[in-house]
Amino acid sequence: MQILKIEGGTRLEGTAQLVSAKNAVLPILAACVITDQPVTLLDVPDILDVENMLGILRELGCTISKDGKAVTVCAANIDQEKLPDHLAKLLRSSIFLMGPLLARMRKAIMPFPGGCEIGLRPIDLHQRGLESLGVVFHDEGGYIRCDGSHMRGGVIHFDFPSVGATENVMMAAALTPGKTVIHNAAREPEIVDLQRFMNACGAKVSGAGKPTITIQGVKRLHGATYRPIPDRIVGGTLLAAAAMTGGTLDLRNAPDDMGAIVAKMRDMGCEIREEIGRTILLAPKRLHSFRQMQTQPFPGFPTDMQAQMMALATMADGVSLVMENVFENRFAHAADLARMGADIVLSNRMAVIRGVPKLHGTTVVSRDLRAGAALVIAGLAAEGTTIVENITLIDRGYERLEDQLAALGAKIERVEEMNGQKQYD
Repeated sequence: MQILKIEGGTRLEGTAQLVSAKNAVLPILAACVITDQPVTLLDVPDILDVENMLGILRELGCTISKDGKAVTVCAANIDQEKLPDHLAKLLRSSIFLMGPLLARMRKAIMPFPGGCEIGLRPIDLHQRGLESLGVVFHDEGGYIRCDGSHMRGGVIHFDFPSVGATENVMMAAALTPGKTVIHNAAREPEIVDLQRFMNACGAKVSGAGKPTITIQGVKRLHGATYRPIPDRIVGGTLLAAAAMTGGTLDLRNAPDDMGAIVAKMRDMGCEIREEIGRTILLAPKRLHSFRQMQTQPFPGFPTDMQAQMMALATMADGVSLVMENVFENRFAHAADLARMGADIVLSNRMAVIRGVPKLHGTTVVSRDLRAGAALVIAGLAAEGTTIVENITLIDRGYERLEDQLAALGAKIERVEEMNGQKQYD
């Protein structure tokens, strides 16, 4: 079992460089299935979710090659429409392959996807959207059999702007005859990035980033070389780590879509200067409370930064209110923050955090990807030693987070525990 050991109290300062976003890379990797020509993605993060997605693509018959951070996928010889159960259950984003498989093969057999336990996250929006394209679904003993033999363009009205459902319909419609229109589409930057990638491969998609997206089906897509957008959530996490320690950070390759995150950190007293491809943060000695924060679909505050902001609020001067409007079970980190001395009161989807003068190190457990990042952030400012367990979840979305933080001066290391003996990596 690997853990992260953190000695708190060190002010972070320095420069960090962002790589491509997990939430952009995963659907783009899935979209590689739509074409039989090679696709090369640049600046791909070395994270567990990407490895699991590549494993699924190999099982489907794709060939994968790597050159540094460049990954080339060729789906010319894809020969499977059934996802491997053991990998799909590790990865929520395996559901992204439903649309591409239907586009390419007109059929798919999907296990119910896994991932972090942050809420029910039903896939009914995916199914309803694809049903509007003529897809027929059958549940068979824990699998979803998808029949797209009569697919055609259609009109979809989503009840909620689901990112995954929007992406699945975009990809399924790419090779579907006729025009498909998605109303109340998700507007996240990753949606826009998927459109750019698909169009680079010859698709005809327009409107991404707006409530209505239009896809005109084409006969085939071709290969491309593409660099996905930088990771705004990793960027926000690193900014939060610097802010938690009263430090400074020069964030390079910073995306221009972190407005909600930057605004909230400014509310907490951070000085932030934004330039093209660069965000520079200077934190005060003690942060101010942000009074109220509500997670919402883009361009609102991202749910994937809620836990990290709660960590900041634990030592901020004043009372902060967090309302989680996207997922019903995303306060798993609150109990562990309280074990570190935080003053947090929960009520349904609302958390009230009264800032305390200090946190103390203890052993905590990562309950999901972003919760784990929040506990690491808290440990950076806590007195004494913090041990974060179950860090495999953190590795799903952060490329050696301990190395990124150590480069900024953090006293953090990955420790291998075997039979009670610690072996230092």
